[in-house]
Amino acid sequence: MALPEVCYGGLSGIHAAQLREVGRRRIIVQIDTGNVLGLELDRSEKVQSVKKKVQAALSVPTEQSALVFGDHVIEDDLSEVRSDTPLLLTRGLHRSSSTPCLSPTLDVSPPKDWSQPVELVGGSSECSPAMKQLIQDSVEAIHGGVVPVLATGGLGGAYYFKDSSGQSIAIVKPTDEEPFAPNNPKGFVGRVLGEPGLKRSIRVGETGVREVAAYLLDYGNFARVPATSLVKVRHSVFNVNREISVSYQGEGSPVAKIASFQQFVKHDSDASDIGTSSFPVSAVHRIGILDVRIFNTDRHGGNILVRKVENAGWRGGSFELVPIDHGLCLPETLDDPYFEWLHWPQASMPFSEEELEYIQALDPYEDAEMLRRELPMLREGCLRMLVLCTIFLKNAARSGLTLAEIGAMMSRELCGDNEELSELEKVCMVAKLQADKALAEEAEEEEEEDQIDEEDLELEDDILGNFSIEIDEESGEQSRKRLLRRTERSTPPSSVWKSQVQQLLQEQTRHQQAAENLVFSAMSDEEWEAFLGQFEELLEDAFVRRKTDNLNFVQRLGTSCQF
Repeated sequence: MALPEVCYGGLSGIHAAQLREVGRRRIIVQIDTGNVLGLELDRSEKVQSVKKKVQAALSVPTEQSALVFGDHVIEDDLSEVRSDTPLLLTRGLHRSSSTPCLSPTLDVSPPKDWSQPVELVGGSSECSPAMKQLIQDSVEAIHGGVVPVLATGGLGGAYYFKDSSGQSIAIVKPTDEEPFAPNNPKGFVGRVLGEPGLKRSIRVGETGVREVAAYLLDYGNFARVPATSLVKVRHSVFNVNREISVSYQGEGSPVAKIASFQQFVKHDSDASDIGTSSFPVSAVHRIGILDVRIFNTDRHGGNILVRKVENAGWRGGSFELVPIDHGLCLPETLDDPYFEWLHWPQASMPFSEEELEYIQALDPYEDAEMLRRELPMLREGCLRMLVLCTIFLKNAARSGLTLAEIGAMMSRELCGDNEELSELEKVCMVAKLQADKALAEEAEEEEEEDQIDEEDLELEDDILGNFSIEIDEESGEQSRKRLLRRTERSTPPSSVWKSQVQQLLQEQTRHQQAAENLVFSAMSDEEWEAFLGQFEELLEDAFVRRKTDNLNFVQRLGTSCQF
């Protein structure tokens, strides 16, 4: 019997060819209550046409809605949207789904869904042959009547997909079944897609794309992240909360979802079940390096799988560590990371030459471009967080810091009932202040230079060359201002650091306020470039303080979400 044809890039080969012949394409729309719809469009169709088709198919009002992916709002033209990129239709006014506001002149019939049970929709060009085979095996099993099984652990919906023999081969996590998402199967509901979730810096419905990002960033499978892709998946086993869904069709009806699709890894235990002292240093370092790059806010023992190495006894200390569950990485703003490995003895060991070479070979700007290309729905703030943390890691490793020291600088410390800003946050705050000041000074200088004539410019150069030249009052005042600014800029960061931090902490002592002022996505390209320049200048001095302060670190209480 011929195997069912798997949809790579969203469509089966036959149907994709038919669309190309007639000049059509396919997009995938998800509304903020979780429902997903695949639509075939002519190349000339606009956003309004998409809204009408969604309204006809799902009986939801779309007049005051917006079609978005990531930070991008699509005004009218869809030509820039890559085929099979999942788009989110957000509604400005949330009306009762029991009384949809349908246009009386609507003449669009509900579109047909040509989808296979599992279709790739994100990171497809980087999809490995092994991942494509997993999807093929899953589709074959579904057609053969093998039903996925809901995992009992965790706060969100996760399903074991199996092959035809009944063996688990993948973990599938629908985006609308995350904690707080509309169709969460375990009672943790209350928010629509796009609102803040378990972490304020990570929105509901956007953890799946982060799972894929972590895999794509794990070059050469350095940290052993299992193969992961973003898919559109259709099955009756998925949960739909009838009081929330706008198209509930009863138990047993197939429903389409956007989900992360990750290879299932057979393992003997997880890091929370056994002693960690015998874990290989290199395995801990590799996971830690990844966690620092992606600013993982939830690395706990339960999401580090442990596998015994062949021909090694359980007590022999030969284990392989496999990191999973990266949905709470790459936050939009600085948050408090959680690194389970922070106080493991391996994290205090120096990096090996191989690890240092890997770190220095990383290119944060190329990484960000790759994610823009493969996962265009990932928000700009997440990409800038990746750039920031990779720069931080590269400079820290070059300065001789250990993984434990790096993780400690990124982590907040409890002080009574409050959290102190982390060293990374303090550096970022000062960098932002200095970048804003430098840009303001440059703008002021440009404005002043437009007003100063040739004679004033020559006089200013003489004053800056030696301070003994006599000047008239008006020109002297302008020159003294410039001299003061240049003197301030030439002052070593170490000499002004203490006063800047004290002033900063007096004005903003709460980490929430700090996060509000460090919204990286709100910076213009010029502001972001100036910020990074100041950030790198301040890092060397921060690393010297870290090495010389001889701080005694205290075990931090865990804040893991474990879903």
